[in-house]
Amino acid sequence: MGVAATGLGAGRALAAGEVTVGVVYVGPKDDFGWNQSHAVAIEALRRTPNVRVVEEERVPESVDVVKTMQSMIEIDGANLIFGTSFGYFNPFMIDLAKAYPNVQFRHPTTLWSADKHPKNLGGYFASLDQAHYASGVAAGLSSASGRIGFVAAKPISIVLRSINEFTLGVRKSNPNATVQVVFSGDWSLPVREAEITNSLIDSGCDLIACHVDSPKVIVQTAEGRGVKTCGHNASQASLAPKGFVTGAELKYETIYKGFAELLSKGQPLPNTLVGGFDKDMVRLTPFGAGAPDAARKAADAAVADLKAGKPIYVGPIRDNKGAEIVAAGSSLDNYAPELDQKAFLVEGVKGSLS
Repeated sequence: MGVAATGLGAGRALAAGEVTVGVVYVGPKDDFGWNQSHAVAIEALRRTPNVRVVEEERVPESVDVVKTMQSMIEIDGANLIFGTSFGYFNPFMIDLAKAYPNVQFRHPTTLWSADKHPKNLGGYFASLDQAHYASGVAAGLSSASGRIGFVAAKPISIVLRSINEFTLGVRKSNPNATVQVVFSGDWSLPVREAEITNSLIDSGCDLIACHVDSPKVIVQTAEGRGVKTCGHNASQASLAPKGFVTGAELKYETIYKGFAELLSKGQPLPNTLVGGFDKDMVRLTPFGAGAPDAARKAADAAVADLKAGKPIYVGPIRDNKGAEIVAAGSSLDNYAPELDQKAFLVEGVKGSLS
């Protein structure tokens, strides 16, 4: 696919220091999940001086996104584009970045490579697994039975990190607890997610956590059956006024405001930005009625530790088949690449990768 620019960086004339941000979503902005996590941050960005925002939702991962981004650049004068869905990157954002070298493009992954991609393209990644760890600490003290369910999309590294670190958090506060994981097979399968949630509850789980695009159906299903929940991506607290504990939230506001500020000052944007609690890029959803005082205090302490850089993976840690992951007396940095290079489920997780 080729992208033709009618004028490289052309469009509405920008005042000195002014930033026009274009944001594209693959789904609705109010999905209580992935898209909403970006939309909440963009709403905060709107209140930033000298920043103008243009948005479009429900844009497929196809040539449609090219048309949308070109319109934002040519008509609205966007000089910073956030394409918030995985499939936007290759080839669409890569080709657009080549066609518009005076526009900055950023994507919420670490797919960008200095050897292969344009310098005005890049990525950012919020380590939500850290928030799942703190959420797990709260969950371990919020479950009466110690039997917790986890609805997951796919057995890939980003999801496995969430499951594993949630479980490590659960077992830090409740060493005898277990986490039963079931994979749905894709990012958004509401009917299947409801079926899995009901099945986990039927098996005795009294708290459900998840890693899917939108936890809306999972949280509503569990709340309807009087079961507690922990959220993912954005806040689902309003969906579960009785049973919501907390959740792992992406804090894109920090990233978006930071990028806009750098651009307004004429300073270069990082091509790769990765962070968790230490860089204010993730957070816990405010505690709900399902979280007892002990859970709140323990989770807050876990967040403080993570902000200070304390490791989550402290040995001895084994996988759920008995193989050693981290030896006694050793630990792994919270951003250790080996955590993404080997597929495993930690001890305490019931389930398999298949």
